[in-house]
Amino acid sequence: MYQECIQHFERQNFAAFGVNSHNITSVQQLLNFLQCQVRSLTKTDPERNTITMMLIGIPNVGKSALANALHQIGRISAAEKGKLKRAVVSPFPGETKSISSLKVASHPNIYILDTPGVLPPQMSEIDVCAKLALTGAIGDSLAGEKLLAQLFLSILNMSKEHQKWQKLSTFEDAPLIKDEITGNSERNKSWRDDLSTDHTKDSVVLSVRRRLAEAISSFKGNIHEDDDMVRLIEEELFSLRKAFNLCKEPDEDIDHKVAVKLLNLFRTGRLGHYMLDSL
Repeated sequence: MYQECIQHFERQNFAAFGVNSHNITSVQQLLNFLQCQVRSLTKTDPERNTITMMLIGIPNVGKSALANALHQIGRISAAEKGKLKRAVVSPFPGETKSISSLKVASHPNIYILDTPGVLPPQMSEIDVCAKLALTGAIGDSLAGEKLLAQLFLSILNMSKEHQKWQKLSTFEDAPLIKDEITGNSERNKSWRDDLSTDHTKDSVVLSVRRRLAEAISSFKGNIHEDDDMVRLIEEELFSLRKAFNLCKEPDEDIDHKVAVKLLNLFRTGRLGHYMLDSL
């Protein structure tokens, strides 16, 4: 998937590079790539000693996080001193209100302009709007968290990502469940701690993957039929109540909480990686 994206842009004569802004090695490789591009520019204009680049993209795609990472790594590489600047980073769209400049390299000097997210002034295609909302580029409240969670599950169900989770055994929890029943063990204490509603814990993410894989593999309907897909999604959302340890929550709140937690895991890459558009 990653290579297909790179090749898609390279075929259109774009200089393409994939990066994870939360991985230091990946950001360093991007900085090296940018410096290589800059050196090719300075060959044709030797007197140019400062280059400015602009980060442009849809809202909430990680522009500010990438700018901060490049700034931090670039300063370390150049052994520069002084206070670090930081662009505002937020999980919500629209937090970057103005253009800010951050230095990311020296000799030649390279500056990155972090900019507010941009979208077309009018979008009439429902499919496009839904995908943008799923990525967090549009506020969740406009579409509704449950509807977005259902959209993600439909994409998951049609993908091959869940096949990687099929080997997750339901028996992995057996020793912990036994301790909970018998009581009086340190392992039981850690198990009880794991029953918190912190969905970012590895054990909770594992449980989410396992329950989704089980729901899909045991489903007897045809996911290519709309009614069957809806039925599978409802079964998955119900099963996730236990994975997120929300079974004791009031019924009127539980679906919303499951949806919010599921969307967060999708957007942070804890449930795999997906291409929402065909190339």
